[in-house]
Amino acid sequence: MRKMLRQTYGFMREAARAQARWEFEASMNILSSRKRMIIILAVTLPLLLFTGYVLAGGQDMPSILGGKHAYSPAYYTPSIFGVSIAIGLCAGLITGCIGAGGGFIIAPALMSAGIKGILAVGTDLFHIFAKAIMGTVAHKKLGNVSVSLAIAFLVGSIGGVLGGGIINRAIYEFDPMLSDSFISFVYVILLGFLGIYAMTDFIRSYRRGEHGDAHGHGGKGEANTKKSLPAILQGSRIPPMITFDEDLTPGGKKIPAIYVALCGAFVGFVAAIMGVGGGFLTFPMFVYVLGVSSFTTVGTDILQIIFTAGFASITQYAIYGFIFYTLAMGMLLGSLVGIQIGALATKLVKGIYIRGFYAIAIMAGFVNRLFALPSKLVDLEYISMSKSTAAVITQIGNVTFFIVVGLFAIWVFSVFFRNISKLRAEA
Repeated sequence: MRKMLRQTYGFMREAARAQARWEFEASMNILSSRKRMIIILAVTLPLLLFTGYVLAGGQDMPSILGGKHAYSPAYYTPSIFGVSIAIGLCAGLITGCIGAGGGFIIAPALMSAGIKGILAVGTDLFHIFAKAIMGTVAHKKLGNVSVSLAIAFLVGSIGGVLGGGIINRAIYEFDPMLSDSFISFVYVILLGFLGIYAMTDFIRSYRRGEHGDAHGHGGKGEANTKKSLPAILQGSRIPPMITFDEDLTPGGKKIPAIYVALCGAFVGFVAAIMGVGGGFLTFPMFVYVLGVSSFTTVGTDILQIIFTAGFASITQYAIYGFIFYTLAMGMLLGSLVGIQIGALATKLVKGIYIRGFYAIAIMAGFVNRLFALPSKLVDLEYISMSKSTAAVITQIGNVTFFIVVGLFAIWVFSVFFRNISKLRAEA
C-alpha cells in the first residue's frame, strides 16, 4: 500500500513538472513575440481604461455586463483586477521557480478572494486556453505527433470534459454552496496528498544532506521502473489497434485505442472538475501508463492542452456564464512576469530550498481549502458549529495561505533584484 501511494505521488509530481515545463515554454513564446504582446496589450487596454473610469467617477459596471448581482463578486472592480494580476504573478513565480505547483494555487486563491468555485474553475481553464493559443508554437513540434494517438485521446477527453462539466454545473444548480464545498473538497484531497508526500520528501532529503535538484531524482525518461503496466496494455489485442513510435522502434509499438481513449476521458474529467488544464496529467499518463516515448508525447500534449482546455472552458463554462474574463486576463498578465522572474531566481537558489518551498506552498493551499470547509458545511447544515467560529476558521486559512504565498513572492523578488547584475553577466 505504501509503495503504491509513493508511486502515485511520483506520478502526480511528474504531472506537475510537465505542466510547469509547458507553462514556461508557452510564456517565453509569448514574451519573445512582439505581435503576441501587442495583442495582449490591445485586449487589456479597455480594462485599464475602464479602471481609470471607475476610479475617477466611482462608477460600477452596468448590470447587463455582469453587475453586483452576477455571481458576486464577479462584477468588475479595480481591486478584483489587481487581485487577479497578483494571483497570476504568484502562480507564475511558483511555476517558474519551483517548476511545479503554480496552477494548484489559482483556484484556491480565487475562491479565497470570494470568487465562487465554479467560476474559479471556468476562469482558470479559459486562462490556460488563452495561454495555449497565444504561447504554443505548435508547428515546431507537430512532426512528433502521432495522429492516431491524438484522435483516440481527444475522443476520450471530449467524454471526460462533458462528464466533469455536467457534474460541476449540476451541483451548482442544485446548491451553489454545495458546489463550493465539492470543489474545495477535491482540492483538499489532491493538495493534502501531494503536500504531505512533498513535505516528507523534503524533510528526509534535508536530514540526509541531499542538496540536489529541486524535485529529487527521476522523471527524465520513459518508465524505467514501471514497464509492467505499459507492457500489459500494449500486449492486449483489442481492436482497433493504434501504432505509434515508428521512428524509434522497428515496426512501432501497438496499443488498443480503448486504453488511449480511457486515459483521455480521465484527463478531460479532471481538467473540467478542477480547472487545472489537461497538461497536468497527459505527460505521465502517456509515458508511465501507455508507454509512449517522451518524443511523441511532447507534440501530442500540445494539441491536447489546446483542445481540452478550449473545449472545456467554452462548451462547459463560457456559454453558461461561468467565466470571469477580467480575471483571466489579469492572471495571464501576472503569470507572464512571474514565470520569467521565478525561472531566473532558480539559478541562484539551492534545489533543496526550492523543494521546501514547493512543499510549503502545496500545504498552504491544502490548509486554505480545508479551513474553508467548516463554514460551507455549516451553511449546508451538515455540521453543527456557530457561524462565527466557522468564519474565524475560514479567515485563519485565508490569512495563512496569502501570508505563505506572499512571503514566497517577496523572497523570490529579493533574490532576483539582489542578483540582477549577476544574471545580466551570465546572460
